Parts: sequence; C-alpha cells; structure tokens
Amino acid sequence: MASSFSSSSLLLLFFLIILSCFIALSSSRRSLIGHPSTNLPRSGFRLTLKHVDSGKNLTKIQKIQRGISRGSHRLNRLGAAAVLAVASGPDDTNNIKAPTHGGSGEFLMDLAIGNPPVKYSAIVDTGSDLIWTQCKPCTECFDQPTPIFDPKTSSSYSKVGCSSGLCDALSRSSCNKDKGACGYVYTYGDYSSTRGILAMETFTFDDENSVSGIGFGCGDENKGDGFSQGSGLVGLGRGPLSLISQLKETKFSYCLTSIEDSEASSSLFIGSLASNIVKKAGASLAGEVTKTMSLLRNPNQPSFYYLDVQGITVGSKRLPIEKSTFELAEDGTGGMIIDSGTTITYLEEAAFTALSKEFTSRMSLPVDDSGSTGLDLCFTLPSNAKKIAVPKLVFHFKDADLELPGENYMVADSSTGVLCLAMGSSNGMSIFGNVQQQNFNVVHDLEKDTVSFVPTECGKL
Repeated sequence: MASSFSSSSLLLLFFLIILSCFIALSSSRRSLIGHPSTNLPRSGFRLTLKHVDSGKNLTKIQKIQRGISRGSHRLNRLGAAAVLAVASGPDDTNNIKAPTHGGSGEFLMDLAIGNPPVKYSAIVDTGSDLIWTQCKPCTECFDQPTPIFDPKTSSSYSKVGCSSGLCDALSRSSCNKDKGACGYVYTYGDYSSTRGILAMETFTFDDENSVSGIGFGCGDENKGDGFSQGSGLVGLGRGPLSLISQLKETKFSYCLTSIEDSEASSSLFIGSLASNIVKKAGASLAGEVTKTMSLLRNPNQPSFYYLDVQGITVGSKRLPIEKSTFELAEDGTGGMIIDSGTTITYLEEAAFTALSKEFTSRMSLPVDDSGSTGLDLCFTLPSNAKKIAVPKLVFHFKDADLELPGENYMVADSSTGVLCLAMGSSNGMSIFGNVQQQNFNVVHDLEKDTVSFVPTECGKL
C-alpha cells in the first residue's frame, strides 16, 4: 500500500513540474507579444551625431547664420500654428488642426534599415515623433545622399494595418484599402511634409544594435528644403511614434560639442547610459553642478518638451518680465520648448527687449546697427581686443537656476569686428536652442518628466 502511494505521489509531482514549466514558457512567450524584438545592451547605447555643417570651412558665426536661416521658417510656422489653433472654430477645416512638428534639424545620425540592412543618415529631431525615410517608388522625392530605400528588397518589411495602435497615434492618417495599410501625412514647422505608408522594419544602430518591429513612415511623397542634408528623420519627441517610445526606454540624452569645434563629435545616448556616461567617461567639469528641472506638457503640441521658465537674470539684475511671458496658456499658446534642432534661443518679444536693453547697458562696447550678421544684438569690437568681459546670464526655471557659460550665448567674429548675442526675438513661442545647450549632457527622463543639464566636456565622451 505504501509503495503504491509513493509511486502515485512521484507521478503527480512529475506531472506538476512539467505543467509549471509549460505555464512559465507560455507566460514568457506572451510577455514578448507587442514588444519589438531587440538585442540592445541593457545599459543602452551611444550614437555619434554629426552637425549638418561639419567639414565645411565656416567660422562660428557663419555656422550660426546658416542655422538661423534653416530655422527661421520653422519658428514662424510654430508661432502661426499656435495662433491658428486659437482662432479657428471647431468646424473650421481650412485651418491647421493637426499638431505642428519640429522639422529640419541641425544634427545627423547614421543607422540602417531592413534585412539586409541598408545604411543611411537621418536628421535627429526632439521636436517630432515620426521615424521616416524616403521609399521607392517615389511620386515626389528630394535628392538625398544615399540610395532611396526599396521595401521590395527587404525580408523584414511589413505594412502597418489601419487598426494598429501606431496608426491611431498619427495625428493625420487614412486607411489605404488598396494597399491594406495605414496611410500617413506628417507636416513640419518649416512647411516641409512627408506622406506615405506606415510600415514596420528592422533598424540597426551603430552596426551591431538591431531592433525589429519598429514602426516608421515609408514616404513616397516628400516636400521641403529642410531634409536634403539626410535621407529622412528620427523623431525623439514624447509621443508613441518616437524612437524612444518604441524602444520603451525612459531616458535619453545628447551632448553637443561647441559649434566651432570641427574635431570632436557630439553624441546621443539612449537608455540608462544617458545618465551615467559623464561620470563613467570622466568628462564632468570640475566644480560644476547638475541642474534638474521639471517639464510641462501641452495637449495641443504633445511632442514638445516644455520648460517651466520663471525669469532671467543679466549680470546682477533680474529682468522685469511679466510672469505670463513664458507661461503655457490654457489654449496651448506660449511657453518655451527645449529643442536640439533650433540653433539659437528665441525669446518672446517682451522678454528679448528687456534682455537686450540690460545687456546693452552692461557692455562697454558700442552697439553695431549694421545688421550684417543676421543677429538681433551685436557690438563693435575694438581693433586690439583680446578678451572682453560679458555679463553673466542665468535662466530661472521652477526647480533650478541655470547659469550659462559665456561661449554659450556670445559669439565673436574677428573678420567683421563684432561680438553678438546668440539669441533672437519671437512671437507666440520661445525656444531654448542648441548653442545654449553645448557642453552639457542634456538628460531627458520621460518617466519623471524632467530634464537635467550636466556640465560636460562633450568631446571627451
């Protein structure tokens, strides 16, 4: 009797072990459903960023001038979009209803698409979400530096259906019944646009880190002058279509070298590496402190990273700026975004007027009114000038005060004999540009809704 009971117990135990293994295996498989398949390192990975004007024989002020030219259409468009969003009624279909996205940027990254992988370079844009590249057959495509992607040559290409969550995430989409796919239209602030089919592909970063099942726009009708530096765009915004969101990462950072540095490379870090790379590489600036501030959200422009600006100090004087100047209004207008794709900082007109007045009173140099540089405030340098003292500049955010190094807001041009403030005036929206962010590791934490400025020698990373 005891022997029979023992045998029965062993059989039952064996059955339970097999059943538990089966359940564990099934659960493991189910947990992968809906997630991109990836071989990315747990600590994250790094990508090299290349400035669109790198390798060209340009001075610092010439690079800034070219950046201002590229960004002016976007700035005007963003301001106009904010006004139209308020002015248009609920049934006014002639005005812009969809959010306006950043557009042409200032930095490129290399990546590859498909299987076998086809290499290309893309504009990096924190002001938009969609990842896209031009695809054959093209109805209307701009000239790009690499061959246009042909989906027929890739074994990993697949179209995204109309009922997909990615299709629902588009602000403007349509169901292409003939092709059985989600059609998209994506517009940018510089009047550029891309139109095509939403699809899924394998993307490879840094030649070894590949991710399958990434949603992207396969554009066959692409318009605008701002994209010609690359072969598409990678959005790093806050929406579900961005690269960061699709990788399900909660952190990313970029560290931009000085605009006049033609030797060192800027970097983009994705994953936990974003917050510890500076310490790991020994590239922190001695005596400098990390400043962390909370980000705001705007339902009308969900891709953008909005800063909560409380004021500005020039020298020892806090400027007499109304609190409402930088506030994000209930209707979605106003506010200040932080943007890697805009060269200089643009301040709401009232704030810029106050800043210019205070700067002028504190500089011991005559104002240059020639307008030759394209910048709003310049001073005439003395012929024997070697080192010029400039007033300090501090941005007061809700959670921290950020004092900028002088080279992040003043630019000298010895050939024309001027010293200029690398800032400008705007209406409707303020933008914290990339010149002001150089030599900071700018860490975006999407889980905590914060951005941190880590003083860094970016060229050492």
